[in-house]
Amino acid sequence: MKVLLDTHVWLWLQTQPERVRDDVRAQLADERAELLLSAVSSWEIAIKHARGKLPLPEPPDTYVPSRMRSDAVDGLPVTHAHALRVASLPPHHGDPFDRLLVAQAQVEKLTIVTVDPQIERYDVPVIRAD
Repeated sequence: MKVLLDTHVWLWLQTQPERVRDDVRAQLADERAELLLSAVSSWEIAIKHARGKLPLPEPPDTYVPSRMRSDAVDGLPVTHAHALRVASLPPHHGDPFDRLLVAQAQVEKLTIVTVDPQIERYDVPVIRAD
């Protein structure tokens, strides 16, 4: 199973794993699960950190890659196909980060792990983390 972690879920797994349901954490810990974190999430984390809205124990450019390595989470780059898919999405969600995550999941045929009910309105498989 290939899953795309929504930004908040990935952050919770780093700092408050108890916020993610036990069964979901077990699914993600399964060695057959391929966990992906989008470059969109790194962008979102960097912006929120720079604005003082996301405290981190170290700068995002060291925090994110080190945690990805330690948790065996692969990066998912943003391609033109991902960016252009956003244009065909219905306007269920106003957050550009989340819209791009949905587009990536559709193009790459991924399941998104999230707690965001708006993402469930799209034609994309979702695992609810809460």
